Amino acid sequence: MLLPANEQRLAVEIFVEGRAVSAREGDTLAAALLNAGVVPFRHTPVSGQPRAPLCLMGVCFDCLVEVNGAQNVQSCMVQVRAGMQVRLPNGARTAGVLK
Repeated sequence: MLLPANEQRLAVEIFVEGRAVSAREGDTLAAALLNAGVVPFRHTPVSGQPRAPLCLMGVCFDCLVEVNGAQNVQSCMVQVRAGMQVRLPNGARTAGVLK
């Protein structure tokens, strides 16, 4: 959804690794994290190399984070919502337990 340039958006608080971060509701999570100086977003599971957003349109998968417990979320494809809990992955994701 595109907003007019002069429209004000609500400032909200999200939590990155437990730290409160100010963001604007409706921004992508990737933009909010970059604006807050959060870099890198993750480290690769094989080589441990740092990664941060590259394409910002959902193609490259370099912006993966965990949001509210959901792993491998493309932060460039998610809009900021107040109270989001964001974790920055390090290595391979964890597998859930089958019941």
